[in-house]
Amino acid sequence: MPYPLIFATHNTHKVEEIKKFAPSEFHVSSLADLGWTTPIEETGKTLEANAWIKTHTLVEARKGNCFADDSGLEIEALDGQPGVFSARFAGEPVDANKNMDKVLRLMANENNRAAQFRTVIALYWQGKKYTFEGRVKGEILHERRGRGGFGYDPIFVPQGYDKSFAELSPEIKNQIGHRGKALYEMTRFLKQLL
Repeated sequence: MPYPLIFATHNTHKVEEIKKFAPSEFHVSSLADLGWTTPIEETGKTLEANAWIKTHTLVEARKGNCFADDSGLEIEALDGQPGVFSARFAGEPVDANKNMDKVLRLMANENNRAAQFRTVIALYWQGKKYTFEGRVKGEILHERRGRGGFGYDPIFVPQGYDKSFAELSPEIKNQIGHRGKALYEMTRFLKQLL
């Protein structure tokens, strides 16, 4: 019988990603699988805080072993922005194209293009709390490239590559990506518990 593990997200991209990483001994469910329709408000000032807000919400609802993540694009020349505000950088409602437009506008005359994507995972397992992190360094492009991926993928080129995240295959992105790295760290930890 697989161990149940709840992923505090409604994001289908993320759910598909974790199912590729999760050991077969674990059965991962999403908020949608639980019939949980209420959004969990992310009021934290850091990626870590937001990940724990989502995880604690499920713990308080007595949902058992669970985890949540939060990710952000951190741009050196913008003092780490958009960071924790990545999804809503251009305001409400969430619009990836407007977010990219804002970044490209702010970076128009900037020579320092260094940036990184960072993911933090907050895991509650058998009454204990654990944190895992993944990051991928790269640069901000001057214009969008590629049709794949989501979020800021078309304007970010990872270090060691000449293609944007939106131009790379999902397999390569999962191998080198921030969320993939954080998920790998968490699943490696979970395997050790078996």
